[in-house]
Amino acid sequence: MNQLEKAVEAAHTFFMANPEHMEMQQDIENYRTMAGVEAFQLVDREAKPHLESYSAGVKHYEADDFELAIKYFEQALREYFNEETECRILCEGPQRFEEYEYLRYKGGLYEAIADHYIQVLVCQHECVRELATRPGRLSPIENFLPLHYDYLQFAYYRVGEYVRALECAKAYLLLHTDDEDVRDNVDYYESLLEDSVDPSSIEAREDMAMFVKRHKLESELIKSAAEGLGFSYSEPNYWIRYGGRHDENRVPSGVSMEGAEVRGLSMGKKSSSKIERDLREGGPLLYENITFVYNSEQLNGTQRVLLDNVLSEEQCRELHSVASGIMHVGDGYRGKTSPHTPNEKFEGATVLKALKFGYEGRVPLKSARLFYDISEKARKIVESYFMLNSTLYFSYTHMVCRTALSGQQDRRNDLSHPIHADNCLLDPEANECWKEPPAYTFRDYSALLYMNDDFEGGEFIFTEMDAKTVTASIKPKCGRMISFSSGGENPHGVKAVTKGQRCAVALWFTLDPLYRELERIKADEVIAILDQEQQGKHDLNINPKDEL
Repeated sequence: MNQLEKAVEAAHTFFMANPEHMEMQQDIENYRTMAGVEAFQLVDREAKPHLESYSAGVKHYEADDFELAIKYFEQALREYFNEETECRILCEGPQRFEEYEYLRYKGGLYEAIADHYIQVLVCQHECVRELATRPGRLSPIENFLPLHYDYLQFAYYRVGEYVRALECAKAYLLLHTDDEDVRDNVDYYESLLEDSVDPSSIEAREDMAMFVKRHKLESELIKSAAEGLGFSYSEPNYWIRYGGRHDENRVPSGVSMEGAEVRGLSMGKKSSSKIERDLREGGPLLYENITFVYNSEQLNGTQRVLLDNVLSEEQCRELHSVASGIMHVGDGYRGKTSPHTPNEKFEGATVLKALKFGYEGRVPLKSARLFYDISEKARKIVESYFMLNSTLYFSYTHMVCRTALSGQQDRRNDLSHPIHADNCLLDPEANECWKEPPAYTFRDYSALLYMNDDFEGGEFIFTEMDAKTVTASIKPKCGRMISFSSGGENPHGVKAVTKGQRCAVALWFTLDPLYRELERIKADEVIAILDQEQQGKHDLNINPKDEL
């Protein structure tokens, strides 16, 4: 109907709830280009006011505009408590009979009243989770309500309002009494007060104090009722501590903040993503001739490494040659010729398919075996370099080629592969990465091993979580390998391939043996049988063709 602005609004609203939907992202860009709609005009028609204000507060905070950050965080809190009141009212309603049939319900009057009241109370108690969850998402923003006060305590400090900073810090401690950093901040704020002000007279903010008191009383009521009425209830952890502010600003005791770096606490920003394991890197590369190029710091990120000479020129040529014999259009994407962009053709092949074709004589078995061997080599390098304490397993192994389609390269503004993360759903607007289906949440590390450089475009890029700010750009070439942890700390994508064909071996790894790649397990068995045959041993009496 040529109503492009409404099309943009509808597409943007859908995309906010489905940030993994790459085609919708491309549609938005196309509509905006056609309609001349700027980013600030985009409207999310399902947006919740308190979440919008919170996001605005975070953006101003990260820009060091603390006055505006305070304005939006305070507005977000007012809207939050208004929304919470409405949420609690909506919990009032007819009794639900989910655990028993209505006609067979045998509860007496008092039991029925108690049962209904507790249902309402549990629903009201869950408003905390409801208000922290963005439309379309399954997971709430971790530590959402306390985060408002954590941001505010530092913002008020930066504008010189120490009493309010102290009130907010104490409000945060109501739910995180053991947070040593904030406790240090409380001591420091108290030291900044005027002599006429008694620090003990300043208490946690009333809005948070009332909320926490009611929340704890409700929790005790529900637990007591569960015991008396005979139903099971376990209190969810609504205030997970690793949901933290998106920076490392913590006020060190007794020093000026200007230019200060105390106890290793940097004033710089950090990613909001969370990695739930010890981060280490710099382990041995295991093989001769491999050249170390850049580490995480040089690539402006976390858990990243760039290596050269993982493959020789001869191996690259052999792999590129075998690719033409085993590739299938749209492999891994249900046969879609162009799953990421209509301007390129996508082809792929798995390691088991390569071995099958090799055994059948359709490609040289030696070349198919090379695909298997170099992927195992990459796995060992990643496991060693990142100094992992447990075995790294293959999650998926895929040889992929992207070919620029002639006649479709003029004025391209898309990417060969849109910005994404490998184990979570990247949500640039919320500055979050949601670790929930349909994301491959079990992936822990990723690697890309490049086979050629005779093409134009196709640079691999890392970005910030906004999916726009590029932090590192890598030009593929034969034998070059980039590896990184798979979470929201490493959003990445591929620039448009505008001429020629770009080929690579894409590898995803997991630390959980439950999610081992089934095709890889079968490929391991085939390789073991082939090795036995080569040695002239037939004790196993298994035909590799049966395995394939």
